[in-house]
Parts: sequence; structure tokens; C-alpha cells
Amino acid sequence: MRVVSLVPSLTETLFAIGAGESVVGITDFCIFPEGLTLPRLGGTKTPDVDRIRALRPDIVYVNVEENLKRHADEIAKFARIVATEPKSVDDVVDLIRRLGETHRREKRAAELVQQLTAERQALSAFTFVVPIWKKPWMWCGGDTYVSNLVESAGGRNLLRDHPRYPKIDQSEVLALGPDVLFLPDEPYAFTANDAKELGRVRVIGPFAGHLFTWHGVRTIEGLRFLRRAL
Repeated sequence: MRVVSLVPSLTETLFAIGAGESVVGITDFCIFPEGLTLPRLGGTKTPDVDRIRALRPDIVYVNVEENLKRHADEIAKFARIVATEPKSVDDVVDLIRRLGETHRREKRAAELVQQLTAERQALSAFTFVVPIWKKPWMWCGGDTYVSNLVESAGGRNLLRDHPRYPKIDQSEVLALGPDVLFLPDEPYAFTANDAKELGRVRVIGPFAGHLFTWHGVRTIEGLRFLRRAL
């Protein structure tokens, strides 16, 4: 089986389950595992479809949010598209298991699921918010993987009743009085100066955004990060 992954978190997960030998192409943003020397086929939203076609993949992995439908539709003319859209830690468990079945790596996938389950321990209750953009300020609503990840550690998203990524001024959000404001460095590259600007509440960050935004085996690291940081 020949596989192209247009999702950095899935690239890492495919290698983690032992299916790395099937991967023949990746994106420019696939940074884990480190040291990959596979052909890089452009960004998640700017893939080189002709180069993907030339690799003759059997499967191309995409993500509903990270990749564009028009690219997936074009690729679907010559390869099987597998689209993912995990919105919860439970969805990630299902995803790892499905990848294990697809690539006949069920045993390793089960081991990773066991690790993830072991890290899934609720801590003391706390409230939180997570910005993902500035100018305008945008935040993680309840219908997001990020929100579910943090809530699985005992948090309650004060914007959980908002869908997806609402645009709300920072002063209005800070007035809600969150216990913690998490400041990931992607998709917006928040800085230490941003943390100072938001300093009326406890700010954790900036930190590596992939700990919050990447799903798959990176979810395990995200849960470990939460336990260390809180």
C-alpha cells in the first residue's frame, strides 16, 4: 500500500503505529517524527496535486479542516481519499484504531490507545479559554477538538456554548473570569508580549501549539502537557 499524508498529525501517527514504510509523500509541515526524508508535496492548503499523482498513491489522507475540498476532489480522481475530522479525544481513539486496522497494525494501535487512556485523568476542576487568532480575536468554542482535549483534563470552556471559532473581543472574554488562558503558538504565533497583554488572568504559554491542535498520537503528549502545566 502506498500512502500520501496531507495531515502532519496523521503522518506522525502512521509512523507511530509502525506503518511508516507505506508513506511515500508528506507535507512541508510534517515535522514529526523528526528527520523525515520523504518527498514534500507542498502545504496542507497548497499541495502539488500533479506530484501526488506521480507517486501513484493508493490512499491519500486529508483532514476536513486542514485541507481544501477542491484539492481532495481532484485527488479523488486517481486515489482513495480518507478524510478525518476528530472533534474529541474519543474520536482520536477511534482514529488510531481505524489506522491500525487499515494498515494491519492493530497491536501497536491498541498499545497507543492504552497509553492515551492512561493519560486521560481529570484534574481539579478549572475554567479556561483558548485563543487561536488575534486581529480579530478568535477563540475555541465548544465544538472543537481543542476544547474537548482540555475538558477531558477537568476543565470547563467558558465559551463552550459558542460554535467553532467565535470572534469576541479579548476584554469581553477576560471579563468572564477564566481560571486559565492557554496560549498556543499556532495557528496564530502568539508571543510573550501577548501573554503580558492578557496577564489579568493566569496565562499558560506561549507553548508548542501542536500539543493542542494535532490529533492522533500527539494527543498523548497534549494530555501529558496539561497534567504538567496545571
